[in-house]
Formats: sequence, C-alpha cells, structure tokens
Amino acid sequence: VVSVVVSFTGIRRSLRNASLFLTLCLTISVFWCGYGVVFILGGQGVLNDTGDFRDALVPGLVTFTLALLIIAGVGFLCREVILAMIASAVSLASAHEVATHYSTAFGSSAVACNYMVVCLVGGYFGLGRILYFLTKEKITLPGTELATKKTHEPIQPPSGGVNRFAVTGLILNILSASVFACRLLGVTGKLFIGQVPWLWAAGIYQIGICILSYRAMDALMATSFGFTSILKFAGGYCLLYPLWQPEEPSFPTPFPVVFSILFAVLALFLTVKSPVDGLYLLFYVAYCIALACCPKGFFEGGPQGVDVAIFVASALMALIHLYNVRASAKIPTGKGAVKALLARSSFLKLREGADLHAPYLGYSKYADAEVLGYACSVLASFAMTMTGDPQAPLATVVIPWVVVAGGILKLLGGSVAFARGKTLESSAFILYAVMWIIWGLTRYGGLYGTTRSFHAAVGIIAFMLFNGFIVFCTLFLNTAWFFYSLTFLLIAVSFLLDAIHVLPAGYDIAATLIFGLVSFYCFLSALFNSIFEGSCLPMGRPIVQLSGVGGGMTKCLHLPARKASSVKRIADILKNGGTCGIPTDTVYVLVAACNRPDAVEKAHQSKRQAQDRPMSLWISSLKQLEPAKHLISPLLWDFMEAAWPSPISLVVPRGEWVDFLGMKDSAKYVGTPQSVAIRIPDCSVTTHLIDLVGPIVVTSANPTGEADTTHHNQVYAKLGNKVDAVLCDGPSPENIASTVVDCTKIDSGNIGFFRVGIIPKSQVKLILILVSEL
Repeated sequence: VVSVVVSFTGIRRSLRNASLFLTLCLTISVFWCGYGVVFILGGQGVLNDTGDFRDALVPGLVTFTLALLIIAGVGFLCREVILAMIASAVSLASAHEVATHYSTAFGSSAVACNYMVVCLVGGYFGLGRILYFLTKEKITLPGTELATKKTHEPIQPPSGGVNRFAVTGLILNILSASVFACRLLGVTGKLFIGQVPWLWAAGIYQIGICILSYRAMDALMATSFGFTSILKFAGGYCLLYPLWQPEEPSFPTPFPVVFSILFAVLALFLTVKSPVDGLYLLFYVAYCIALACCPKGFFEGGPQGVDVAIFVASALMALIHLYNVRASAKIPTGKGAVKALLARSSFLKLREGADLHAPYLGYSKYADAEVLGYACSVLASFAMTMTGDPQAPLATVVIPWVVVAGGILKLLGGSVAFARGKTLESSAFILYAVMWIIWGLTRYGGLYGTTRSFHAAVGIIAFMLFNGFIVFCTLFLNTAWFFYSLTFLLIAVSFLLDAIHVLPAGYDIAATLIFGLVSFYCFLSALFNSIFEGSCLPMGRPIVQLSGVGGGMTKCLHLPARKASSVKRIADILKNGGTCGIPTDTVYVLVAACNRPDAVEKAHQSKRQAQDRPMSLWISSLKQLEPAKHLISPLLWDFMEAAWPSPISLVVPRGEWVDFLGMKDSAKYVGTPQSVAIRIPDCSVTTHLIDLVGPIVVTSANPTGEADTTHHNQVYAKLGNKVDAVLCDGPSPENIASTVVDCTKIDSGNIGFFRVGIIPKSQVKLILILVSEL
C-alpha cells in the first residue's frame, strides 16, 4: 500500500521539474513492493529451506543498494541534499541487510539506524512542506523548497527530448538482471519461486514506465521498455516451474531469434536519437541470442553471463541519464552526432518539429504506440510456431510470449491508439490482444480438451466474424492494414482447426509465419515513418477510396498557421468562393467570405445547419462597422468596444447596418430575420485573415449536434471534402466555445444569454455595468 502511494507521489511530481524526486519515489516504491511480497511468501511458508529467505531477498537488496547510491550521488552533486540523504540512508540499510544474511557479525541495529535517519530526514521534509503550505509560502525550511522549482519546459516535449522516466526503467533492468547474475556469481544458491516477486514487480512497473514514456513523447524508449518487460515476466514464469513439473522448462528457438532481430532494429533507430542508448540495447540483442542458444534459457550460464553485463551497463546508463537530466554540464552521449551525419544525406531526412507526434484525430497526451503493437504481433506469432506437447503443455515456455507480448502489451498499444483518435486500429489491436490471451492460455495452458472443443470453436468463429468486419473497414484505410487484418484470419482459422482437432500438419506454422512477416513489415514501416520523412516503407493507399473518406484526404489543403503565406493562401481560397476550417481563440470553425453568397450557401449546406443555430458574423475591428455607426445605439457601440476582442458573441438587432458589410444575398443564411450574432475574435491569425478577406460568416467546424472541433485534424475528419482547406494550429487553446450574449434589449439595460461558454455571466455583466456608468 505504501509503495503504491509513493509511486503515485512521484508520478504527480513528474509534472514539474523534479526528476530526482520522481526517480527516488519510483525506485523505493518498486523496492518495497518486491520486498513486501518476499516477506509474505516467507510468512506463508513458501521459503522453507535453509537459505531460501536470503536467496530471495539478496538480489533485490543488491540492486537497490546500487541504484539508491547512484541517486544519492547525483543528489549531492546537484545539491538536492534532503533527497540524497534519504537515498543514501536506504542504500546503506540495504547494504547492511545483505551483510547480515552472510555474516553473524553484522546485527540488525545498523539497518535500524539507517532507517531511523530516513524517518528523521523524512519528518523534517514533511514538516517543511506543511509549514510551506500553512504559511502560504512565507516559511520554507532549507532543502524543502521542491515545489517552487517549476520547469518552463513543456510537460510533453514535442520531439521526445526529455524522458524523466527512463532512469527508473533502467533501474528495473538492473533488478531483473541481478536475479540471474547473482546466481551465476554464486551470491545466491539457486533460482526459485522466492525471486519471482522481484522479476514480476519489475515487469509490472516496467509496463507503467512504458506508458509514462509514451506520455513523455518518447516512443522509442517506451518500445524498448515494453520489450524488456516481456523478458521480466518470462523470467518470473520460468521460476514457477516446480508448481507444475519437476524439470526446468525449455525455450522455443524461433522466438528468441526473432526477438533479437526486433531489438537490433530498434537499437539501430534509437541510435539516431542517442548512440549510447542504441549501443545499450545491443546487450539485449546478445541476451536473446544467448537464450536461443541455450535450451534451458534463463537457467544456463550463457544468458546469466549476459545478465551480468546488463547489470553493469544498466547501472552506467542510469547514472548518465539521471545526471544529464539534473545537471547543467552533460555527460557526452553522442546525441546529435547521427543527426548531423543524416543532415548531409539527400535520401533520409529526419522528422522534427512540433508536428512530430501530432495525433490523427484531436489532441493526445501520448506518442504513437503502433510500433510496439506490430512488434508484439511478430513476437506472439513466432512463439506460436511451437506446437507444444499435449501431455505437458507447460514444458515449453510459450505462455509469457503470447499472453504478455500478444495480449497485455497489445492492449496497451490499442489503448494508446484510441487516445490518438485511431478508432479502427485500436479496435483491431484490442480484439487481437484478447484473442492472443484467450488462445495462448487455453492451448498452451492445457485448459481445453475434447469436451470443450465445440465451445472453443464457437468463440473462435465469433472472433473471426469481428475480424471480418475489421478486414472490410481496412479497405478504406491502407494496403498494409488490409493484409495485416486479413492474414490474422489465417491465424484464427488455425485456432479453429486446432480446436476441432482437424489441423493439417504445417498449416499453423505457415499461417503464423505469414502473419509474422506482414507484422514485421508494418513494424519496420511504422518505425521508419516515426523517425524519417518520406515513404521509403509506405503503408500504402486505401484499396477502396470514397469521396470524403480516407482517399480524398489529399484534396483538402492542410496549411500551417504559423506561416503568413499560409494565411494569405487561405484568404485567396475564401475570396474565390471556398470554405475553410480555421483556428480561433476557442475551437476550430468553418468560415466563408461574406461577399461570396455561393460560399456561404456551401458552408450552410455542409453543416446541415439547424434553423435554431444560425451562422454568425465576424469582423476584425470596429472600423469595419464605422460607416454604419449611426445605425447602432450608443450603448451597444460602447459595449462592443469594451467587450471585444474576446470570445464573446453579441446577438444584436438586425438592421440596415448589415448592408454596409457587403453581405448581399449571403444575408439570408446569417442570423435570424430579427437578429445577427457578431464577434471580434481574440486571435491574431483569425483577425489577420479577416483583414485580408473582409467580414466572414462563421459556424462551428462539425456537423450539427456533434461535439466542438478541438484540433485541425478533426476538421477534415468530420466534414470531409465539404471543406476546401484547413489552417492548422494543433490543439485548440480552449475546449469550450464562446459565450453568446443577447443584446437585443440592451438599451433598456437588460441582456440575456443564449449560451454560457468560456466567459462567465458575471464577467459579461460587469462589462455592461462599467459601460453604463461611463
């Protein structure tokens, strides 16, 4: 319970520039989590043999002695004394606890003294924070002013430049490597169930770090942490073998070989970002090759020797990452060296800038996880090439690869895809994840027999029907996704034939190989397109193209709002009778020029505008209304001057003043016969566009009755080819529309509200009171 609270505290602090505090909290959290579970196993009588308790605890204690020593060292160097003292005290306590298990000369009093230091320093820190809040920041004890150190950097760097969670991920790699390295070096006597808590705690936290790395817009490191979490779960699964069989399990050779290839490809692309990180992943390439060469996998000396290397490399990488995040002087990692080389290349051009992680639909807090999703499909499919022994289904290690890789991590990829607006892709990932989990457990866990074959077959047929619908939908997406979903049907057919015991020899291997190769191409394409511009490995065009769906996307111009030339081009389109989606001070809107009745009619028809929600009129300044000032009441004019520019739309009486804006035949589509809504937006891009075009007619950029549009990608997705161009400015500054004020009776001192948006009623009424008094 305490470990969960501590991890939550660290993650909450990650929203500020408190990377050392974050790393300390997450490290202590996973330490106490694994430590507590080991004690539970001891209390339940699982650790009965002599030395079991020591062999279970020591790998974790060794890891956290080193990890917390690294955190303490960086803390002292960066003058984070309080955090450094806590880290060093827990590190020394862990070291003394290791010593007590190997020598009776060491008593537990040294451990207790170190934890007493943690209590005293933690109490001092807590007192400082309490005083800080109670005195409203007037009293701050030295070393407790953590909350004042806010960062001026964005929470999610657009290029994924800073990933404060990577250090914890590297420490988790130290933990899993320590379990097997300690066995090889003779520190522990055996590998057994008592060490599973460390491995699975590391795996669970590693998945969390994977998610948080996507949150930090670091897709490559997130993918690497997803890969390493699979190995941690598999290692823990292997140590549970005495529960169901006397002999150590064996490993399917194809899987580690494929895993090493995926690690190598990922390392190559990660080298572009940071050569040191890319070289670090090569240790895992060697690890997977060692697993492939050893029939007993984790239990043999070859993989355990590589674990020793991973232990040392992960510690060095954790030190480098943590120091470079906190210190002003950086340890060289080669970052930028590969970019400089690629800058000279005319063939490959790196993707950079604010749009690097732009979501397909709307605003997303996460980087794209499709790379991990495709990789998991490759892993799960090649793991299934092992038919297994029906008499001893658990003798071969297959379940972790299929359930964790094909299931849990694929669910993660589907969830992130959904958050990024990829509804079809997320549906497919989640469906396939459920299929892998169910089939992996039933087939390789020996959960179904002859009597259950019919029921299993019915379930598989239901999955095939759902997948058939996905295959149909991918016709409108792209070619690669069509073949990806189609070849999964081959996997489903293999499952069905196996369930009813009529599986032809070799069919399941052929089906998994075909699906695995298609998935591998998708993995390479997604990885390549996330790093480089161009289409060297394209996903292909839609097989079936319909107007306004997928294939027509190139017909609508998408121009960046930060360029003046883009605004001028949008202005030219509007002058020529086009309709465009543009950003504003609230949400995106669909606009047309007032003096183009054909464009206004087009915008009206494209929206299927309801009669009770008429289109409004926007101007860039009151100078455009100066010729008609004598037709507007003085109070209303003063109210306009005081209220604008702002997200306040004023519904005013219709009159002859409308003719001065050159609306002509467009007037019948704007407002009602009695009134017109008019506004000056508080957005420089929008007002500059109106200066170029003249007054514009405006409506929300979504079909009537749907939610407001909050990202430029949503404009085309919702309106299709009915919009001629979109001025792109990323996510809207607000998710709420403007406040609409009824000013038809303002001369009597009364105003009403048709809609309360971003500006509250009280603020609008205050403006009217001030104007009236003047």
